[in-house]
Amino acid sequence: MSVNTSQPEAPQHDPRRLPGLLADAGRELLATAAGLSDVALAEPSDLPGWNRAFVIAHVEGVCRAMTRQLEFAARGETVDFYDDGHDGRNRDIERRAQRAAEEQLNTLTDAVSTAVAVFAGVTGSEWDSRISYRDGTVRDGALALWRELVIHASDLGLRRTSLDWDSAFCHYLFEFLTARVPAGTALKLQPLGEQPRTLLNGSGTPARTVVVTGLLQDIAAWLAGRKPLGGLNTTAAADGVDLPELLPWPSAMAPRG
Repeated sequence: MSVNTSQPEAPQHDPRRLPGLLADAGRELLATAAGLSDVALAEPSDLPGWNRAFVIAHVEGVCRAMTRQLEFAARGETVDFYDDGHDGRNRDIERRAQRAAEEQLNTLTDAVSTAVAVFAGVTGSEWDSRISYRDGTVRDGALALWRELVIHASDLGLRRTSLDWDSAFCHYLFEFLTARVPAGTALKLQPLGEQPRTLLNGSGTPARTVVVTGLLQDIAAWLAGRKPLGGLNTTAAADGVDLPELLPWPSAMAPRG
């Protein structure tokens, strides 16, 4: 297959790009959260049922869990992503979210900075070292952290939104979130001004094709379970239809498909 050398390799295929992307995403998230007060942290985020303190507590937990994944991988070992699975994750989020704003932001800064620094030290074949996260590799872990930092910076409902997601991130989400496409459905994504892309989860001939047209970022936001900030046009067999119901987000504890 020929490669267009005028365009950078997609980050999911060239892990050398990932440390820089993580550093940028970490800086953006910390800048977005900087200076939040106790009152602001208690206000609702853009995630239903979670205030901003819960979002920040979750991001801190992911960063610490991913740092531990790499520490064990460096010794040729694996460790559970969360102690006590989802129950342990939820307890830790509840506990962390109760802290005062200053402590919450200080520990977030420490967790993000540590995780970014650990990934910055990965070289060569270390990207293929095994981790327990989705029964994957260090590269999978870096991509997961990239998702968490970029998406949750938007979830805070402050200065960043999904419209700030760049093209590389959106197209990466199309690939990763193919796992959310319902069985028997082909999603033909038509970002405005770009070539269409069809997502199909599994093998076989789909029973129907749904065409989703709109801004690149709005399509990516919908796939990621977020509300598009602009309108999406959806058709099937040239008739207007509702957006299809997507499957759940791929779990951190589930193996890769």
